[in-house]
Amino acid sequence: MNRPSPAENTNTGSRREFIKKSSILVAGGAVGSNLNVARSAHALGSDTIRIGLIGCGKRGTGAANEAMKTQGGEIQLVTMADAFSNKLKASLRGIKGEHPQKVEVPPERQFVGFDAYQHVLEQDIDLVILATPPGFRPLHLEAAIAAGKHVFMEKPVAVDAPGVRRVLAAGREANEKNLAVAAGLHRRHERRYMETIQRIHDGDIGDILMSRVYWNGPGVRVRPRNLKETEMQYQMRNWYYFNWLCGDHIVEQHIHNLDVGNWLKRDVPISAQGQGGREVRDDKEYGQIFDHHSVEFTYRDGSKMFSQCRQIQNCWNSISEFAHGTNGSANISGAAIYDRAGEAVWKFGSGGGKGFQKEHDDLFTALRNGERPNETEYSAHSTMTAIMGRMASYSGRMIKWDDAIESQMDLSPSAYSFDADPPVLPDRNGQYPVAVPGMTTVV
Repeated sequence: MNRPSPAENTNTGSRREFIKKSSILVAGGAVGSNLNVARSAHALGSDTIRIGLIGCGKRGTGAANEAMKTQGGEIQLVTMADAFSNKLKASLRGIKGEHPQKVEVPPERQFVGFDAYQHVLEQDIDLVILATPPGFRPLHLEAAIAAGKHVFMEKPVAVDAPGVRRVLAAGREANEKNLAVAAGLHRRHERRYMETIQRIHDGDIGDILMSRVYWNGPGVRVRPRNLKETEMQYQMRNWYYFNWLCGDHIVEQHIHNLDVGNWLKRDVPISAQGQGGREVRDDKEYGQIFDHHSVEFTYRDGSKMFSQCRQIQNCWNSISEFAHGTNGSANISGAAIYDRAGEAVWKFGSGGGKGFQKEHDDLFTALRNGERPNETEYSAHSTMTAIMGRMASYSGRMIKWDDAIESQMDLSPSAYSFDADPPVLPDRNGQYPVAVPGMTTVV
């Protein structure tokens, strides 16, 4: 399999050819109506853009609010879906409180359960926000594109290689249908990141030798078990701690930093090796994910990306990215460039951030101008980079990109139902299976 060349832009034909080779085509479902496809082909101008929300947690609620803050015309939220009714209703109250004139979601357009996404896509909407746990992203993206809807999808876009391949295939279908697909890797839309990366690409620090990327923090909350819940309900409410839903925090959070590393190199790594484990968070309430990962990624030109992500309290915290070259270095997250002596030669200054809002501003401006951006490819590649890092730390082995992207290990459940068994179950002591480096098979 051929990987993309460092010099290739993510929209080039050779990039698309790579995706064709590295992807398994999956059924995209029924073709969207002629009306939906026809509408997608024209600029939306100042017309009201009707949106739906699938996934009503904190990030979904935030994404809907940010969409309705965009300028240039009215945005109206008309339908919502979540696996849990209390999540939907809390989200609806919050969004309506902030945008009372832009929300019209009557009970008949509120949908709950695993199949709720299908009902949202049946409504008269122009765009859908996909913000469920990432394990559902490939399924929901396929359905949204099949229904002829523009999409904003949160990151990451999958939790395993089969899911990544499904997302890449859906992205190609979106191009064929002239549909926009935006992804929640918001650093790509922050002007301070954009200018810093462009200066590096223009040679301001010389040839790139290595990058360092970090997402070290205290972690996220655990929701206590309700003895009346089924195991599926419990895992869905604690989705962050189960790989079939989250992918581990190297995938769910650290993807932001890894995406900057790939953006910097205009490429994907050819291999990864690393280590990780559960040093502090080793109780059963933390499911099956590690609390730290440290991975060395290698690109085709021999340069390295050194990656750390950790969720342990009272430790050194940093969410940042750095690049080192033959003529200097860059604090990418700090938007500054230094010469070989460590003296600052350029700084962006204040502003240029707020990527959570800018990604929506850019998307809706493009739609109103008749443009159809498609961010599926780089978001899928960066998701796969994070998955490859997890494979490396879980196994303790060197993992090659070609082997990782072709992996057949599918983490999804056999049935989506609260009465069904999830893919992983606790043992008699309530402990979940956890990877053991040197023993666990990952490809």
